[in-house]
Amino acid sequence: MSKDLSAAAITKGLKTRKIGRKVFYLPRVTSTMDIARSEAIKGAAEGTVVIAGEQTGGRGRLKRSWLAPEGNIALSIILYPDIESLPYLIMIASLAVVKIIESVTGLKAGIKWPNDILINGKKVCGVLIENEVRGNKVTYSIVGIGINVDLKVADHAEIATTATSLKDESGKDDLRIKIIRSLLTEFERLYLKLPDGKAIYEAWRNNLITLGKNVRVESGNQTIEGVAEAADEDGALVIHGADGTVTKVVAGDVTLREK
Repeated sequence: MSKDLSAAAITKGLKTRKIGRKVFYLPRVTSTMDIARSEAIKGAAEGTVVIAGEQTGGRGRLKRSWLAPEGNIALSIILYPDIESLPYLIMIASLAVVKIIESVTGLKAGIKWPNDILINGKKVCGVLIENEVRGNKVTYSIVGIGINVDLKVADHAEIATTATSLKDESGKDDLRIKIIRSLLTEFERLYLKLPDGKAIYEAWRNNLITLGKNVRVESGNQTIEGVAEAADEDGALVIHGADGTVTKVVAGDVTLREK
């Protein structure tokens, strides 16, 4: 499958202004995030994308591993945003994935706070943001996106009950090039809306499947339970506990619970 994926195939006819104008394609790599960070430090142009045919040491939030065998999508985008724009990067990435999944496959996806994309209650994509900030200036930001495209989830017992793939859900093959090109185009469309992020926030909030649900959030050494009542424009989740307490969670791991 990786023989069909190349920088030339991705950029051919791509009409973006920034995102994907420069693409590094690596057939096999430990982590696209590591390569992108190295390129950012060297001054890579904004919008440079690092894509792997296969990623052997990918990671998600909270230092978890991210499975990305051949046939799936693992990519990282190098950005140099204003510091005020940082909270919107996770929103832009999540929204772009939701939009292109629907446009390419017809599948309805939703966002589980803070960074998971689900189809029929199962994870199909994860987003990871890494920022280097010095004082009040962003040195660089890297947006990592991993999408299960051709992953046969049933072959991986550790995720068989919690994950899915676009192929499993849609029955369609040969989606990678189209998904990548559509993703870069949609990501840029949203990114160019900054610094005015209100419309991005509202669209992100409207696609959150977490809101109104009973949740358990692990945040640091704290466990918070209650109803996910709202999500602030800075990306924080507001939880209303059964005892009436209201807690704002900036970072954490959410489990959706049945009532």
